[in-house]
Amino acid sequence: MSFSSLAGSSSPSSHPLAPYGWDEGWEAEFAPHAEQGLLPGRVVRVDRGQCDIVTAGGVVRADTEFVVPRDPMKVVCTGDWVAVDPDGDPRYVRAYLPRRTAFVRSTSSKRSDGQILAANVDHAVVAVSLAVDLDLGRIERFLALAWESGAQPVVVLTKADLVPDPVTLAHLVQDVETSAPGVPVLTVSALHGEGLDVLVALAGSGTSVLLGQSGAGKSTLANALVGADVMDVRAARDVDGKGRHTTTTRNLLVLPSGGVLIDTPGLRGVGLYDAESGVGQVFAEIEELAERCRFHDCAHDSEPDCAVRSAVERGELAVRRLESYRKLVRENQWIVAKTDARVRAELRRDWKRKGAAGRAAMEIKRGRLR
Repeated sequence: MSFSSLAGSSSPSSHPLAPYGWDEGWEAEFAPHAEQGLLPGRVVRVDRGQCDIVTAGGVVRADTEFVVPRDPMKVVCTGDWVAVDPDGDPRYVRAYLPRRTAFVRSTSSKRSDGQILAANVDHAVVAVSLAVDLDLGRIERFLALAWESGAQPVVVLTKADLVPDPVTLAHLVQDVETSAPGVPVLTVSALHGEGLDVLVALAGSGTSVLLGQSGAGKSTLANALVGADVMDVRAARDVDGKGRHTTTTRNLLVLPSGGVLIDTPGLRGVGLYDAESGVGQVFAEIEELAERCRFHDCAHDSEPDCAVRSAVERGELAVRRLESYRKLVRENQWIVAKTDARVRAELRRDWKRKGAAGRAAMEIKRGRLR
């Protein structure tokens, strides 16, 4: 059977790419390309400007920048569904299908470019090691990007065997749940196979991506889900729980229970990239309180009748949560302002207004002291 017939004649459930997530929706999206005799495939690995694409006829090695060169948001990435020419030069991607979801971060704190880490993801699994102190601010940052991507986030606290006291473990889970409203929080020990059943069930439907810092236990978790040692694992340092990057590429792995898993390298920097709605979902309780502030653009700093600060004063909202919220909102505004002239102008007006208000308050204070 030819590659072209494989692309068009099989039903989605019996298609050779069904284990990789091929469904009726993708078949419909691919129809115009199938009419041109192109072959569908999914990107399963990206490495130094090239990618491996699994197709009905095997794996094709292709250039990631053929679609729209020099545009980092249009370069194909792990999880993309693409079209290649089986009768022409398979080294080039002819097109990629519109992404259902995309996990994007800023490439650097000093630039405004976005970098797509994974595409067409249903579940974003944020791995957090219990071998070190929890960094709730970093968890909130990961979750903001996950929500913004369109995927459903889940936090997995790895290495739970290192916290043998159930009371201590319960407190840690509660701390994370408070910082992750609406997000499932699981505790897992891949070493002993504890807590994996729920994660296996979740990852068995659709595409999941593993995210987290180096040393969080992502590769060990990936091996446990796949049921084989497909990813290299190295011990993390005892002093800070960090390790060398055992995963250096983004790999898409088929799971025996169904579904696919994208394992990513440990992320040192997780910069926001136009993640306003994601930040809002992570801090849903603050957004809800803000609706009761006197001013619609309240910064929750010194404005009168601020419902958010009132909640802090009553002990209903942790100061840490508010500070983390302010930090991520400012960072996101800065990133957006670098690419949007209208937003830049609005921020300048806001800074001038606040500066004038601050000077006026200082003059009043000085007049009272005279």
